[in-house]
Amino acid sequence: MNSMMKWLARTAAVSVAAFMILSGSAHAQDQAAPPAAAPPAATEAAPAAPAAPAAPGAAAPAAAAPAAATPAPPPPKLDTGDTAWMLTSSALVLMMTIPGLALFYGGMVRKKNVLATLAQSFGATCIITVLWMIIGYSIAFTTNPDAGADLFIGSVNYLLLGPMGLNAMSSLAPTIPESVYMFFQMTFAIITPALIAGALADRMKFSAFMWFMSLWLLFVYCPIAHWVWGGGWLGKLGALDYAGGTVVHLNAGTAGLIAALMLGKRVGLGTENMSPHNLVLSVIGASLLWVGWFGFNAGSAVTANVNAGMAAAATQIATAAAALAWMFAEWMVAKKPSVLGMISGAVAGLVAITPASGFVNPTGALIIGISAGIVCYLASVHMKKAIGYDDALDCFGVHGVGGALGAMLTGVFASNAINSAGKGWLIDGNFGQMLIQFYDVAGVFVYCAISTFIILKVIDMFIGIRVKRDVEVEGLDINLHGETVHA
Repeated sequence: MNSMMKWLARTAAVSVAAFMILSGSAHAQDQAAPPAAAPPAATEAAPAAPAAPAAPGAAAPAAAAPAAATPAPPPPKLDTGDTAWMLTSSALVLMMTIPGLALFYGGMVRKKNVLATLAQSFGATCIITVLWMIIGYSIAFTTNPDAGADLFIGSVNYLLLGPMGLNAMSSLAPTIPESVYMFFQMTFAIITPALIAGALADRMKFSAFMWFMSLWLLFVYCPIAHWVWGGGWLGKLGALDYAGGTVVHLNAGTAGLIAALMLGKRVGLGTENMSPHNLVLSVIGASLLWVGWFGFNAGSAVTANVNAGMAAAATQIATAAAALAWMFAEWMVAKKPSVLGMISGAVAGLVAITPASGFVNPTGALIIGISAGIVCYLASVHMKKAIGYDDALDCFGVHGVGGALGAMLTGVFASNAINSAGKGWLIDGNFGQMLIQFYDVAGVFVYCAISTFIILKVIDMFIGIRVKRDVEVEGLDINLHGETVHA
């Protein structure tokens, strides 16, 4: 634990230094581009051109004619096609957690813990839905009347979604009902904390898990979502994160790493067989994740337009490339291409293309996918062994590393020809975007790491976070839920 405290002290120092650098660079920048994942608000009317000066020697007019009143911009107009697409996307993203993630993780644990693992995904879905409705959406996606505070957190004006009437619409999604936009963002809020369960599998109390999901959503996910997508400091700085490379994946992966370090290694790790009990479930889960991810990435266009189409194409290309890259890397090193490796590579590709999907062309997507498959394989299999932490289902190796890699490669391959909101380094010659992407990655990593440590420490003080040894040895299913899976 002393080494943990020293590590956190160093990360805090890095955070302060990064904030000082950021403060200096922010003054040197003009108005930044809006967050990419949220569609721009309706364009304001252009100001009228100034009147031409009178010709020399001409008589002055007797009286200036009153200026014509500038017509108010038309109110947002509901688009039924966009609404239908976003309802479909929301259902697809919800499917990613239940049953997708539940089956993906459930098949990878030992048989005695499969129900406990499924319960984590299902329980997280339920508690986060309620908290998102009560306060989460408000603090993540509404404007704080205090401009300084709005850089970091939204308002509480939408408590219990009070102002959201039947016809309410948000400036972040001006062509669909706000209820649909709230629901879409709710599904992102559900899957992000649920991903953390992969790191703490087989050894966390269910009561502690539910408290952790609740507090982490409100104190980590919601602020970071506001930073990037809700009008906060990273969005104003110009960070490119189309569908959640840092907000979702780096965020969840970092929390998973801290949780794994604080919980410690599983009993019997290295001496007992901990291979997956049913990879068929995991393949089904990974397949559901792949299909659902089109709602995740293409849905982040928040309209049924060309951006959604390109995001879908980029997602498919990167995912297939990453699965192949992981498979061939494992084939070369371990001499056999495992099924677990192929589906893990596919998820790594989905993760890495998430921030880039709406900004890159197909070639960029291909390169990002190949890079993710190789890098995440090395991180999940070899880096984890070298460092010695027990991330049970490779939450950090896939989501943390893949999310950070994807965020940085977004800065490399973003193309203004694909999305006018993003100009990258390789195609558009904008190397400054790389620095902004680094601020995004570093800011999310440091804040999430410190906040997650504090939340888990508080929970551990009151109810404990890890089950007793005999409970872990016998299995979580029978001890925590009173049920078992029969052959």
